[in-house]
Amino acid sequence: MNPVLMSIGLLVCSNVFMTFAWYAHLKELNHRHWLFAALLSWGLAFFEYLLQVPANRIGHSVLSVGQLKIMQEAIALSVFVPFSVFYLKEPLKLDYLWAGLCLLGAIYFMFRPKLV
Repeated sequence: MNPVLMSIGLLVCSNVFMTFAWYAHLKELNHRHWLFAALLSWGLAFFEYLLQVPANRIGHSVLSVGQLKIMQEAIALSVFVPFSVFYLKEPLKLDYLWAGLCLLGAIYFMFRPKLV
């Protein structure tokens, strides 16, 4: 399989775990002590790392670290926005569009062909 596609797939799955680890406790555990939420989040983060580390190793075989990071940030926003709107019931804001456009600019500069 193409290393870029494999890396993207693993990073998407990784970001789903991490988004739940970072933000689901705001809805589900707001009545519990923050330490309980932190420990549960660390448990979820373990599974995130089991996906994120191989994603970066596989991706680094064909991409630079900067390209991997920008790709991860774009994926993170793509996972976070639907999570925020559909799971946390936050309003959809135009600021997400502007942030996405800024990330598209970052993606362009990190992935453009080098002329020199």
